[in-house]
Amino acid sequence: MYDLILRQAKDVNGGRVDIAVLDGKLAVVGQLDDSATARQVIDLQGKYWLSAGWIDSHVHCYSKSPIYHDEPDLIGVASGVTTVIDAGSTGANDVDDFYQLTRQAKTHVFAFLNIARTGIVTQNELADMAQIDKVGVRQAIASHPGFIVGLKARMSSSVVGKNGIQPLVRAKEIQQENDRLPLMVHIGNNPPNLDEIADLLESGDIITHCFNGKPNRILTPEGQLRDAIKRALARGVLLDVGHGSASFSFAVAEVAIGQGIIPHTISSDIYCRNRINGPVHSLATVMSKFFSIGLTLPQVIDCVTCHAADALRLPQKGRLEAGCDADLTLFDIAHAPQVFVDSQGQSVKGDRILVPLATVVAGEPLLTDEGKSKNVFSL
Repeated sequence: MYDLILRQAKDVNGGRVDIAVLDGKLAVVGQLDDSATARQVIDLQGKYWLSAGWIDSHVHCYSKSPIYHDEPDLIGVASGVTTVIDAGSTGANDVDDFYQLTRQAKTHVFAFLNIARTGIVTQNELADMAQIDKVGVRQAIASHPGFIVGLKARMSSSVVGKNGIQPLVRAKEIQQENDRLPLMVHIGNNPPNLDEIADLLESGDIITHCFNGKPNRILTPEGQLRDAIKRALARGVLLDVGHGSASFSFAVAEVAIGQGIIPHTISSDIYCRNRINGPVHSLATVMSKFFSIGLTLPQVIDCVTCHAADALRLPQKGRLEAGCDADLTLFDIAHAPQVFVDSQGQSVKGDRILVPLATVVAGEPLLTDEGKSKNVFSL
């Protein structure tokens, strides 16, 4: 007797798959005998797509943050996302409070700890090097080893002030002293120059806002990938989208993808204002934009499942494999003319948009509003 059986879902390659869940884990992924029973059985009749639970590896969901804030479940399970990673909203000062707040959420919440102890309470948290407290970071990581999955350093001129590359040098020192946790580095306007940033990064480090349209971007003025970024990618540095309000350009993304530069992870950089007013709206919306500039459905889904889980060192998530966490996303694909807008106000036309219908989180089915309207669990 299983806890939950989902029959005849479409996988991202167009096949059919049955899923059985027991004690919050995937027990069977494949084809189930007709005699298999569960407390709840849902026959999807091949109508809807199913993947491992979507992971948004760059959000801002500390509800008490004065600048970037949101509620985890609004950007999580209500939007088809089973796991979110807050990207540096809190530092050592507030991470305890953030952790306690996340225990009330259905969505799995993890955090990149800001190397500035204040987190993002101002736009220039790294303009004062005294804000980078190695002892405070170490204590925070020791207090929340399962919650803090990495470090965050925002390396753009408005954040670092006159300190240039020095906050990143300090971040790398902190990383080495704390089991080489993944380091996510925000890029934007210079100084520091992107070449300086890229040359300091190592395998597993993450460049977020990788397709921003600012002068300090990954492409040269001639539209070629910077040599420093080529070297970084060869070392195993990862590219994360981090769409946000000001950090995604269709023009840059399309040129890069045309040269074979595929993002490792697709993330939203979502918070309340860009969720409500755009241009982000949801992770599903950001994912859908990539259909229009050359990515396939399997590529898009990999960016928010197995690739994200690998980058964040969450081996039990992101895969439809027996023994993994029973986190799933059920979705449809709407085929209709769409106009998508980037962070610079530029638009592209598309004809497909992902529509999240439900999540399964640790074995518990949760419908989105669209899923409720379609009555997907009563087929």
